[in-house]
Amino acid sequence: MIVIINGGTQGLGEAVARRLHDTNIATGVALVGRSVDRGERLAASLSSNGLPAHFIQADISDPNAPSHIVQETLRVFGRIDGVVNVAAATSRATLFDDTPEHFDTQMAINVKGPYFLVQEAARAMIRNGHGGSIVNVGSTTGHGGQTKLTAYAMSKGALSIMTKNLAFGLMRHGIRVNQVNPGWMETESEHQTQITQDGAPENWLELAAPTRPLGRLVQPTEVANLIVYCLSPDAGLLTGNCIDVDQSVQGAGDPPLPGVADTVSP
Repeated sequence: MIVIINGGTQGLGEAVARRLHDTNIATGVALVGRSVDRGERLAASLSSNGLPAHFIQADISDPNAPSHIVQETLRVFGRIDGVVNVAAATSRATLFDDTPEHFDTQMAINVKGPYFLVQEAARAMIRNGHGGSIVNVGSTTGHGGQTKLTAYAMSKGALSIMTKNLAFGLMRHGIRVNQVNPGWMETESEHQTQITQDGAPENWLELAAPTRPLGRLVQPTEVANLIVYCLSPDAGLLTGNCIDVDQSVQGAGDPPLPGVADTVSP
């Protein structure tokens, strides 16, 4: 199985690549990202340990990126069997803080880029006469979200509809499409976001973990396990599903009410 990981050079994307290596499910992986240093270092690490990996420098918000990613993957590996859309923009903005430019960036990275990457990859899968598996990474924020993440929540909600729509449209071609929605996850990028955008202290994780029902944040490795399962033949007929990996149950219990800090002002 040859797998493209959009956003595959760090965090959850890297965890998916390493899980593909550990399970021997993939015979090759294309790591897509903007950082040449991170991408080439991870590709070299995976390749030296038995999983051929190729780094493709691309910004998924670039309209030319999906075609470039697919063509480069076909050039190196000759086929495409799986796609994982991990890359995402999570910058903050309430309704009254937002701008058209920020909104467009959120949609370009979180929805538009993944959509057209699937388009290009699905064409290659169908042209080569075999099925495939696509896994989009959404977020539990897509169920509604925080007031400071309005555009992000909208983009992840759109991704869920995209997943279901494409799963239905591609099933006759043997292409399965699923989505995994992580909750609050512990990653390097989340640490930077907490510090630089939310004004949290350096020990924010130490303070946040006890507030979670299971006493910790979601780990990239456990989300990667589910993503790789959805990619693999073990998932059988699984398609069109959006699976939450979180410590809550949507719709159960009393709904949260907005506090003063959650109320946006013009």
